[in-house]
Parts: sequence; C-alpha cells; structure tokens
Amino acid sequence: MKLTWKQIEPFVQKPDPAARVILIYGPDNGLMKERAKIIGKTIVADLNDPFNAVTLDPSIMSEDPAKLSDEAASMSMMGGARLMRIEGGTDKITTQLKDYLKNPSAQNLVIVEAGELSPRSTLRQLCEKEKSAVALPCYVEDERNIGNLVRDSVKNAGYRIAPDASGWLSSNIAGDRARARNEIEKLITYMGEEKNITIEHVMACCGVAGVQSLENLVYSTAGNQPQIALKALHVLIEEGIPSITILRSLQNHFRRLHLIKSRLQEGENMDAAVKRLSPPIFFKQEPLFKQQVQKWSMPALNAILGRLSTLEAECKKTGTPVETLCSQAILGISAR
Repeated sequence: MKLTWKQIEPFVQKPDPAARVILIYGPDNGLMKERAKIIGKTIVADLNDPFNAVTLDPSIMSEDPAKLSDEAASMSMMGGARLMRIEGGTDKITTQLKDYLKNPSAQNLVIVEAGELSPRSTLRQLCEKEKSAVALPCYVEDERNIGNLVRDSVKNAGYRIAPDASGWLSSNIAGDRARARNEIEKLITYMGEEKNITIEHVMACCGVAGVQSLENLVYSTAGNQPQIALKALHVLIEEGIPSITILRSLQNHFRRLHLIKSRLQEGENMDAAVKRLSPPIFFKQEPLFKQQVQKWSMPALNAILGRLSTLEAECKKTGTPVETLCSQAILGISAR
C-alpha cells in the first residue's frame, strides 16, 4: 500500500491493522526513527522487551532465510503481539519479505527501517503494491512543518513562544527531526520556570554550534564571504550535521531570495514582500537579507538553485565525496 502525504500522520498515530509489514524509509533518519518508535509502541509498550520485541539484522537474515518467518510466527511467552524490527533494510531482503507476505502473522508486526529508496527499489515497490504491507516515506521536513513541531512541543510542555522566536528556531533546525527534537528539548530545559520564550532566549540557548553555523553558512554564502562560509561548513561537519540538512538550508535561503525577487519584479514593495514570508525573517537579519535580494539577479538565483538541486541528487549516490562537493559548491556560489 502506498500512502499519500495526507495519510501519513493519521497512519503513524493509528496504523491500519491490515498492514503486517511496514516499511519506513527516507533521507530524514531522525523522522524515520521517531515514526518507527511510535508505530512500534502500538504493538509493545517497551521496545526493548526481550520477549516481545526483536531486532533483526539483514546480514543475519541473508545467512538464515527462514529467520524472519520463524520469528514472526513465534508466540509471545508473556502473551500479546510481538514486534520484529529490521534495521538497515535494503533490496537484499525483498525476496524474504515477499515470501513472508504470502502468509503473514495476523497478530505480530514487522517494521523495516531503511534509508532513502529510489522508486526502482524492489523493497519499496513490494511494500507499495502488497495489500498487507505499507510503504511510509520520511522526507526532510521544511520550516513550516518544523514550525508546527516547535509550537506544539512547547505548548504541550506548558510554555509559550513568540512568533519571531519560533520562526528563527524553525528556520535553523529544519532538515532532521531528531536534531529538531533535541534543540526543542534543550530549549525547554533551559527555560525552567520562565514560561514565555522570546527570541533572546532561543538565540542564547540554541544560537551556538550547528544552529548558529547554519545561519552563518547561508548568509555568508549568499553574501560573497567564502572564507566564513567554508569555516561554518567545517563546524557543521564536525558537529555531525547531515549534508542533506546543509544543502536544504542553502536551498531554502536562495528560494526565499528568489521569491522576494519575483515579488519585486511584479511591482511589490520590498518591505511588504519580506513581511509576507512565513516563517518570517529574524528582524536582525532583515537588512542583510534585503541587501542580498537586491544584489542577486534572477538568472543567477535560478542557476544556483539548479546547482544545489543537482548537488543534492549527487550526494544521495553511494560513494559520492559529499563533503568535497559541498565545499566546492559553497566556494563557487560565495565567490560569484
């Protein structure tokens, strides 16, 4: 079964009982892990339960083709349903899953966690076509989705966050759900008894390391400061920030420049055009952002967005020297 975008969240919260194998895949590893955990807990309360939760390694499965069927057919010693989690799933397990789906357990659930899978992936195709399986994608989330996560999380924790604080934070942590969760939890811990979160609080707590370096990276790249941009890139790499997060942050910044440039060409006032951005530009960055809108031409912005899109596709290929390609692209763009 192939889920549409609108079906994903309802399915995660309440999985269809007809789905006996659930493939969770995509470039956002943090989101993939989070969804696997939520779905898994609909079967077992404790994902580390030695009796009812089993983690299978694809390499062991290849040595023992009957491993999956044997585990999935086993009854729980303590009663109730069992959960089988396959981590690092690839097309190599497609045949075993196909055989298993001919007669799947009506009670036990199999969750397959995988990275990004192309439309040609046999594993993805199998789970999209089979009625008793589901393919659930986890694409990198944009600022709007992360903004909703920020607001919902702080509200559930009993806090209130100012719109400019939410906008600044979401624009800097978009790209990886696990990292976003960590930054939000860090912010809530930092606030303590103070319930009103301001932009000053957010910048004091989260405006360091990866978050601050992302902001430095995008503005220095678009501001023709190659040395600062490369330094920010190296900090991000050392912090373990995924390359896809770095590229998406750059793409997002240049898309916003492109959008405002388009509005200006249509006759809209700069201040009015920038004010309509959602999430908004952090007020301290507005002058710099407006300068960059004026500086970059539409053909140049189109070329940069095309280059970043091509680079993202290249970085998803196995064996690609991602860090080198990112450095070359950032140097080329910032030195234009």
